[in-house]
Amino acid sequence: MEPRERIPRDDWADQDLLTRGEAAERLEAEIAEVTKMIAAGKGDELLERRLAGMREALQHYRER
Repeated sequence: MEPRERIPRDDWADQDLLTRGEAAERLEAEIAEVTKMIAAGKGDELLERRLAGMREALQHYRER
């Protein structure tokens, strides 16, 4: 296997990366928003599944 030629510069910047804490903060904000929508009767099964997934992801970030 031949080594690949590197591109002249990376196509991402350090600013594009989130720390675990930043990701958790964004999840918390989104969870609060979705929870409000569900409480207001604007939710459906898909939104509730999304909420459950976000809560699971948040728990993952807090465990480490």
